[in-house]
Amino acid sequence: MSSLAASLTTPDAEQAVTSSRVIAIVNQKGGVGKTTTAINLATALAATNKRILLIDFDPQGNASTGLGIDRQARRLTSYHVLIERQPLLSAVLPTAIPRLFMIPSSVELSGAEIELVATDRREYQLRDALREAPLDYDYVLIDCPPSLTLLTLNALVAAHAVLVPLQCEFYALEGLSHLIRTIERVKRHLNPSLEIQGVVLTMFDKRNNLCDSVAADVRDHFGDKVYETVIPRNVRVSEAPSHGKPVLLYDFRCAGAQAYVHLAKEVLQRERARL
Repeated sequence: MSSLAASLTTPDAEQAVTSSRVIAIVNQKGGVGKTTTAINLATALAATNKRILLIDFDPQGNASTGLGIDRQARRLTSYHVLIERQPLLSAVLPTAIPRLFMIPSSVELSGAEIELVATDRREYQLRDALREAPLDYDYVLIDCPPSLTLLTLNALVAAHAVLVPLQCEFYALEGLSHLIRTIERVKRHLNPSLEIQGVVLTMFDKRNNLCDSVAADVRDHFGDKVYETVIPRNVRVSEAPSHGKPVLLYDFRCAGAQAYVHLAKEVLQRERARL
């Protein structure tokens, strides 16, 4: 966190500019459905005839596994783009979903935080890589690590917008408030174009009164920033990653898959309204 805080005092803010719309999927807490949201939102957007690039920026590499990318195929990863400055497009792999491509992750990325500390323009490495690549994608989604580190900061500096998956639990608002403050500081000091695309409530259990209470509190605090779509707690969503598939391929008819279809529609509606 100290390196993150130091970076946020940088005075020379630069606007994120690239031909593709870049959305970082961020929550500093693990286990909130962040990677599940990244995988399935990317799949649903690709199904609407959009060309999508998903960047796995989490050292755990769960997004890569969840889209069936074999570890042997991960010859070049987000680590090589960020640290070794390999051309971004050289790390892109196709997936089983038409129009959905990804840059996988590997465990090497866990050491990138230390390597970035002494790097010039350390907060801008991913943004520079995106700017230098001739991107032929409508949307670039970044699945961030579950912590506010220099990796997450690179994603926020590179992004035009942030999408926040938020689990319906007691401490949700406290964590979200912390994240919002970080986003505001990044916008003020490093990336003036950064905005919040939306907050999506995940792991919602309609049998649990606490979920209803948390959802109401989040909507009271953040208003129309919260998507109408709520992602339910669903066993088919949990099973899908073990088969290397997004739930939209694993069981399209289940409640979780349909929720992500509706979320993609909301995201596109907000993008059209922005334009």
